[in-house]
Amino acid sequence: MIKNTLFTLVFSILVIFPLQSQNQVNRDHLTRILFILDCSQSMAGLWQNEKKITVARKFLYHTIDSLEKVPNVEMALRVYGHQSVVPPQDCSDTKLEVPFGPKNGKNIKHLMRYLIPKGTTPIAYSLGQAGNDFPKCDNCRNIIILITDGIEACDGDPCEISKRLQKKGIFLEPFVIGIGIDPQFEKSLNCVGTYFNTQKETNFKDALDLIISKTLNKTTAQVNLLDSFGYPSETNINMTFYDLNSGRIMYNFIHAINHRGNPDTLYLDPMLKYKMVVHTIPPVTLDSIHLNRGKHNIIAIDAPQGNLIIKPPNGNQFRNLGFFIRKSGQKSTLNIQKVNNSEKYLIGKYDIEIPTLPRLLINDVDISQSETTTIQIPRPGIITLSFSAEGYCCLFLEKKNNLEWIYNIDTKNKVTNLVLLPGNYRIIFKARNAKSVYYTIDKSFEIEPGKSGTLRIL
Repeated sequence: MIKNTLFTLVFSILVIFPLQSQNQVNRDHLTRILFILDCSQSMAGLWQNEKKITVARKFLYHTIDSLEKVPNVEMALRVYGHQSVVPPQDCSDTKLEVPFGPKNGKNIKHLMRYLIPKGTTPIAYSLGQAGNDFPKCDNCRNIIILITDGIEACDGDPCEISKRLQKKGIFLEPFVIGIGIDPQFEKSLNCVGTYFNTQKETNFKDALDLIISKTLNKTTAQVNLLDSFGYPSETNINMTFYDLNSGRIMYNFIHAINHRGNPDTLYLDPMLKYKMVVHTIPPVTLDSIHLNRGKHNIIAIDAPQGNLIIKPPNGNQFRNLGFFIRKSGQKSTLNIQKVNNSEKYLIGKYDIEIPTLPRLLINDVDISQSETTTIQIPRPGIITLSFSAEGYCCLFLEKKNNLEWIYNIDTKNKVTNLVLLPGNYRIIFKARNAKSVYYTIDKSFEIEPGKSGTLRIL
């Protein structure tokens, strides 16, 4: 059994957040704190002038008495190393002694009074079992506090358990507080979570009080969506906050400017590290957001925007047309926007594809800060094509003696109306029963804005 003269507190948080309650973290949410107490054989040893189990009781009594006065807080106690003596080594020696319930601090203190250190230190197994100690709750903040004087004594890997459960979103990165820890053991605890080293009882008490205070106190933030001049003027955009470790969606907020003209205040769980995606077009992302607990945090990200609107010509043509927006020189489509609707985009250059006949391609359209870029679709014309026989028929746009294919025409209908942009066109046709290429018909016509015409093919 590996033991050493260290005294540690591992503090971690389990967050259960439904989508319905993602608006803020406050004391209206039930906070449930599970104490996991090491009662292994070495806890009977001295630390400074007292037994380590006595020091643990003293600090826990103080913390429990304080938490009993806080509304919407419940506590529970799990103990390990207290049921089986060593040797032999019982690596499953862990038990939930006091389950969660209101005002059960006296029960926890009473049980701790009669604990006798005797067993081993199955930290990893106890952490894994602790995930089952929290009854189902859709609106709770679940916290784990592990007190131990030794590193893992069994085959488990607390670091692997911690990382795996963090990745699953079961609990967050733990805090580790140690007293007089040898550097070789400090390394093994750093991988479990954020580590603090204390040399005196008062330092340990201060660290514990600080962690509890930061856990229960509100933490606020505001998101500054910066324009191209560095001012937080952009707003009314959805922002998604992800748990950086697990990838879970934690919050969705549509950004707002409050009545004082400042970005509105958000209440965020300070125990999480976040990735934030601001759903501009295209979106912008800020990774690794670390909040200062108990303080007001400023989260700034560049999101300068301008507007784009495509205007249809007079008449009924193109009224319900959607067009494609892509970053300049890129193939992926960012948005399909309706004509006559204004849409915001990040400043920069974009390529626009309007699915008229022929397709209207406009490259390197510039979007500038707070300005509206307006593009007018040319007024089309109408050509009526008539066929006396079915056949094979193609429409081409003629550009400087080059033919650009536009459309294959279905000749099952004897009359076809096409709405075309202004330009010079050719119709190439061959009847279905024609057995020679020399029966190919080649006819040219011009489309002028707002005009219509008729062309008989055969």
